[in-house]
Amino acid sequence: MEIRQHDRYKFSALPDRPTYTWPGGKRLAVSLCNNIEWFSFMSGLGSDHTLPGAAQTTRNYAWRDYGNRVGIWYLFDLLDELGLPCSHNVNAAALAHCPQIVARIISRGDEVIGHGLTNSERQDIMDEATERAMIAATSDTIAQHFGARPKGWLGPYIVQSPATLDLLKEAGYTYTLDWPADDQPFWMRTKTGPILSVPYSIELNDSPAQVFRHHTGVDFEQMIVDHFDEMLLQSEKYPLVFNIVMHPFVIGQPFRLRALRRALDHILAQRDDLWITTPGGIAAYVATLPEGTLP
Repeated sequence: MEIRQHDRYKFSALPDRPTYTWPGGKRLAVSLCNNIEWFSFMSGLGSDHTLPGAAQTTRNYAWRDYGNRVGIWYLFDLLDELGLPCSHNVNAAALAHCPQIVARIISRGDEVIGHGLTNSERQDIMDEATERAMIAATSDTIAQHFGARPKGWLGPYIVQSPATLDLLKEAGYTYTLDWPADDQPFWMRTKTGPILSVPYSIELNDSPAQVFRHHTGVDFEQMIVDHFDEMLLQSEKYPLVFNIVMHPFVIGQPFRLRALRRALDHILAQRDDLWITTPGGIAAYVATLPEGTLP
């Protein structure tokens, strides 16, 4: 078979890169990434706790709606209690339906990241004109509700078409979370200049771990703790990014939230050694580093 390649970035081995530090001389950046999603009723794509790719039902629609109605409020309260910032990957279609969520995000000062219009569709199968229009509609809707266009993008289902990076750069985005190729940010090529890839975990991600791989809340807690402890050790050699990815219809279930609470308590015992930030904070900081610092 012909082995196809992309031209977005070159291979870069971690030990060969220049070193740098995060603000305050810290070596490990920590970010929490929440997903606020909206689904079409009884049509399109969606998660199901019983079978991957299952057809839409009232059951799985309602299960996901639990996240916006209940789970996210438990999560907001936990984040407030611990004094933690968060970023939110937002399906723009959710905003008109959930104005209380908009108000809470604004009151917290959290970052909003573009996440398409709905998770009932995937952008990797759109033609270029449709994808461009979807990105524009997402950006415009978020700006209407939050007063500013998002700078970061995560595609629904974490997928991209061959044109996505070019379209995002064209639309004014400065970074993307769609390429889980690294534990450090790195630059990617587009037709009109570079766009930054910021690390976003598909491993410490409650949906694939606990929905599709059927890990328990305690399993996920141990994953977080082990991943954090090892990255804190590795960060003595390399500046790294540690993040946890959450979906309120999953992590917002009380037994899972309790496990998350314990994991966050473990992380925050090292708070003085961490830069706790958001993907946008990471992107803004690395943009100030000397050229050639990042691959």
